[in-house]
Amino acid sequence: MRSLKKNFRGWLPGYLFLLPAMVFFGVFVLLPLIQAFIMSFQDITLQRREWIGLGNYVELFTDPVFRRSLSNTIMMALLNVPVVVVFSFFVSNIIYNKSEFIRSFVRGAFYIPAVSSIVSIGIVWLYIFNPNFGLLSYVASQAGVENYSVMSNQTSALVALTVVLFTLTVGAPIIIYTAARGNLPSHFVEAAQIDGASRFQQTMRVVWPLLKPTTLYIVIITTINSFQTFVIVRLITGGGPYYGTSTIVFMLYRAAFERGQFGLANAMGIVLTIMIVIISVMQYTSFSSDVSY
Repeated sequence: MRSLKKNFRGWLPGYLFLLPAMVFFGVFVLLPLIQAFIMSFQDITLQRREWIGLGNYVELFTDPVFRRSLSNTIMMALLNVPVVVVFSFFVSNIIYNKSEFIRSFVRGAFYIPAVSSIVSIGIVWLYIFNPNFGLLSYVASQAGVENYSVMSNQTSALVALTVVLFTLTVGAPIIIYTAARGNLPSHFVEAAQIDGASRFQQTMRVVWPLLKPTTLYIVIITTINSFQTFVIVRLITGGGPYYGTSTIVFMLYRAAFERGQFGLANAMGIVLTIMIVIISVMQYTSFSSDVSY
């Protein structure tokens, strides 16, 4: 009993420091999530609230538009996450040994879109993709392709949106990889140099495995951001053509704020949450490492 009281006194200051964050998480994250889960089993509009059980989920998975939005969301994540990880790792590795001015310039150049207004960036890309006077249309016309519109085809429109998403998400991973690269013990790379390893071999056989915990964090965060894509869809394509770029969050927005189907929208949110949790656990299992240095 005496040892328990002693341990409690030792734990108490730590839990008191955690208390504000725990209260914030409980009130603004956990409680709304529980409420959304309950509401997902109800038919809720501005006029009525009726318990319908799994009706919303049945409606979702029998709706071809939702299934298309689900596949679009997964495809954007599959296209974006590997490119972001590979690109940010090699950029950070290239600039690591450069001067402080070059490192700061490159990090700032890639990070500006991440801290800028997404609406402003979306408008810029909207002009780039414009089929009449956009930059992409001009480049295509110089190559002999007239009246080219990247948004006229479902596949090209989805790829174009993924490019926009890439520019919005690649900045932070570059900064994180660069900082993590600086925290690696130098003797590992020096030992590889003494053994005659090339620069590429040092990067892939020494640096990359040691940065596995950092890669895990970047993969999970980038995946979550990719699954939550909404603003660029709303601004640039509106989900078209023919729902070819519609995502789950975009469908959630339309169900809640255009049609007033709040129960159905909550069901979409629960499906998205479950998907993110499952994929994050799978990623953690695949990338988790016992690397220590």
